[in-house]
Amino acid sequence: MKSNFLNLNWKDLAKGFIVAVIGALLTTVVALLEAGTIQWTWAFWQPVVYTSVGAGVAYLLKNWLTNSKDEFVKKE
Repeated sequence: MKSNFLNLNWKDLAKGFIVAVIGALLTTVVALLEAGTIQWTWAFWQPVVYTSVGAGVAYLLKNWLTNSKDEFVKKE
């Protein structure tokens, strides 16, 4: 069952976490390809962290503003 408008359920949170992890993995791959090697500095990992958090928050915000009929910004 989908969550109601302006509500989130545990599935939404789990899917948001998955989106954040996938975002982090993809950002890491891009950063590795650009740098040519892995670096253990904040300058290397900062975009990875920011992109993954941003992707997870964006997914949760989208689900929070979508009703159970998958209509964006419409009440039940």
